[in-house]
Order: sequence, then structure tokens, then C-alpha cells
Amino acid sequence: MHIEVAYALPDHQHRVHLELLEGARVADALAAVSKVSPFRDLDLAVQALAVFGRRVAHDDELRHGDRIDILRPLLVDPKEARRRRAAGGSERR
Repeated sequence: MHIEVAYALPDHQHRVHLELLEGARVADALAAVSKVSPFRDLDLAVQALAVFGRRVAHDDELRHGDRIDILRPLLVDPKEARRRRAAGGSERR
């Protein structure tokens, strides 16, 4: 089955396409990309993960066509960013 693993930085998006066996889990996909830059520099054991916006765990089973997103921590709380924008300041995520 075809799986994609993505990690987006502010200025660049890293994507790796994988072919995994049916029944593969999120951990299998992460193991497959763990030797590829920039994924090898991440602690994949603790990164927040999502498949199409839904949070997933390492033992969740994947389906053909899934894209695993490796999530970065928020720099600013979204509520605080909205307050700043409403007050006239601009805050980027």
C-alpha cells in the first residue's frame, strides 16, 4: 500500500512516499523514514502525529493512501494570536 510521510517547516515541506505491506502501522512508516533527512534529526518517538488532521498513535493501522503528518509544536497559542490580531497586532503561526 502507498503511504506518505510529511514534515512541514515554515519554508519547506519534506515528503517521502513509501510502499508498505497491508496491515502496516504508523510505527512501521516512521521506521522506514527514520534514516532520511530531516526525519533522522527528529525524535520520532515523541513527535505528535496525524493522518489527515486526526491525531494517531504509533500502533494505529494505516490504510492505502494515508499521509502521516509529523506535527510541530505551536509557537503561539491560537487564542492569544487571535487576541493580538484583534487588538491590531499581527501574529503569525
